[in-house]
Amino acid sequence: QIKMSNIKKFRIKSFKNHDIILKLDKISLKYGKRLILDNLTLELNNGQIMGLLGPNGVGKTTIFNIITGLVSPDFGSIFINSEDVKKYPIYKRALKYKIGFVPQHGGYFHNMTVNDNLKAIAEIVIEDKNLRIEKINSLISKFELDPIRDIRANNLSGGQKKKLVISLALLSDPKILLLDEPFAALDVMTIKILQDIIVSLQSFNNISIILCDHQARDLLRCVDSAAIIHNGRVVAQDTPSNLINDVVARNTYFGESFKIN
Repeated sequence: QIKMSNIKKFRIKSFKNHDIILKLDKISLKYGKRLILDNLTLELNNGQIMGLLGPNGVGKTTIFNIITGLVSPDFGSIFINSEDVKKYPIYKRALKYKIGFVPQHGGYFHNMTVNDNLKAIAEIVIEDKNLRIEKINSLISKFELDPIRDIRANNLSGGQKKKLVISLALLSDPKILLLDEPFAALDVMTIKILQDIIVSLQSFNNISIILCDHQARDLLRCVDSAAIIHNGRVVAQDTPSNLINDVVARNTYFGESFKIN
């Protein structure tokens, strides 16, 4: 019996069909002759944390780019709240459907302080000045950024940068948050703090989250459901404890000896 870590204390195992907030339907994409995504279908339920796992170059970041509108698929549809969003450009899609994106690298103004980074983005996404100040202060408090408020983003540690970028994404009150490799190049303690933050966003802000990461153990500790992407499609999807015992998942991704703890 493989024990799950205690970070995610509850897992939402079943969702009603009408709870689907985001659906990628039969998505295919080629770069030149290389098939990246092959008839891929993926559903994210309202309030769910979903993880995407797969080897390098399998198309996990491409999936995020398709959701945000940075890349258009050759075939297939993207539905948010049952509405086909393919016709909307990036900025309209982000605003209308409240999509937040945390890239693996960057995502902040390097030479500006933490506070000025938050102010710069808040001025774009929050009209009311008082609300802007209130939101910035509440995020600084939530992410414990106060001691580094006046430090330039360039001089922050990896974990502090990641907290800053997540807080920048939260300024616009997203309903869907995409996290691209949030645990990459972070130490064990910082990863645990980030996992707690991700789970708290689900519990307290009712945000639906998709994250992809190569750190399979770290990802599986904070998701409700995870999908293995292989050869451009979803080959297995389940709760973490079921997925690591799934034959296809073991053969295509985890290998025989993988354990969570």
